[in-house]
Amino acid sequence: MSDSCIPRWLEWAQEIQALAQTGCHYSEDEFQQERYQRLTEIAAEIISAQTEFEFTDLVTAFKAQKGYATPKVDVRAAVFRGGKLLLVREISDGGWCMPGGWADVGDVPSEAVEREVWEEAGFHVKARKVIGVYDANRFPPFELFHAFRIVFLCDLLDGEARASNETSAVDFFGQEEIPEPLSRYRTHNQHIAHAFAALKDDNWQTVFD
Repeated sequence: MSDSCIPRWLEWAQEIQALAQTGCHYSEDEFQQERYQRLTEIAAEIISAQTEFEFTDLVTAFKAQKGYATPKVDVRAAVFRGGKLLLVREISDGGWCMPGGWADVGDVPSEAVEREVWEEAGFHVKARKVIGVYDANRFPPFELFHAFRIVFLCDLLDGEARASNETSAVDFFGQEEIPEPLSRYRTHNQHIAHAFAALKDDNWQTVFD
């Protein structure tokens, strides 16, 4: 039993999906392939029954995953100016978060987070240290796929705040000024608290799950 607060039905569904994906990758037998495809559908049925996600959309998303199933990697940047933290407002859900996103295949993690800040907020930054490595499935709302989140403390080099095709607003906020709602698929209060703590502590030790 996991010590996270992820519901058991989601843990089962994620494990079934991962086993089916890995099985499809290695199996060359037609009948085994059919069995793994059915497991994929069962995982989608479980999640669809418990959430607002449509069954067909889930099956499509699951079948798009190829190869051995591993956690995805999300990178986030803690960027400060005058002691205030850079946040962007996501168009997709209207919530605020630290700029970032999924790392692409071939990305160097630090370069990925630097690129995301430029694309989402209009600032050039340099990653300085890792604040924390988090299991993205420990706090609701839970990721559809298992994911790890890496939060970097970044130095602000230059640029001007600008929104993007993913963000509708860009601004800096003090620790007592954090706006609501947060985009909780992307940033939690814990990440923000650790970011401010790391800014104040030159000897900050990376936290991890």
